[in-house]
Amino acid sequence: MKKKIVLLVASLMAAFTMSGCTMGKMGVAYMGFPSEAQEAYADMMAQLAETGDPAQAMMKEWEITDPELTEEDVFDEMKDLAAEYNMRYVGEKDMFRLLEAEQVAFEKSGIPRSEQIVHAKIGEFCSLIIAKKMFNHSRFYGGFMPCRVAFVEYGDGRRYLISMDMTLALYGGTDKKPISPELMEDMQAVKKAMEEIPAIAAGYDIEED
Repeated sequence: MKKKIVLLVASLMAAFTMSGCTMGKMGVAYMGFPSEAQEAYADMMAQLAETGDPAQAMMKEWEITDPELTEEDVFDEMKDLAAEYNMRYVGEKDMFRLLEAEQVAFEKSGIPRSEQIVHAKIGEFCSLIIAKKMFNHSRFYGGFMPCRVAFVEYGDGRRYLISMDMTLALYGGTDKKPISPELMEDMQAVKKAMEEIPAIAAGYDIEED
């Protein structure tokens, strides 16, 4: 209850920064959402108010703190875990790797090396059966597919795994287009996979239900 009150206050504070008309429309719409949707949107607004970064408010991340875990170790672990969560590892893409000269150029432009992302790589996961069901519910779910985990490394050695927070995809809607119980169960399984796979690969212990 306390968490819900805090989240509601955070969302209302964000609303007060808008115009009166916008705030009024938002309030009417918000109060008409199911409780799960209210909490999902309030949580996003609270994170947005804290960080100012809408992208961060829609993601989850896990820092890789064990220096003995190599990039190859992390991706191999995610590949092995995929089948355990009824997912397929369907591909990976090396986004970029900055050369030393490029890092120096960034530093000259005023960006310290510690704040530069010097390497980024993305792993992709999918469950085709669930994907088909999600497409049939809404073709716009296609914009989320395949599910992705991004590996990013900063110039100072910090490394993170980042995955989309699927909370709003599950609970952000309204009764106008409800997700069936069967599809909800499937999507919850995907959400669990896309949180636990990167968490375990990053070296975190996952408690069993």
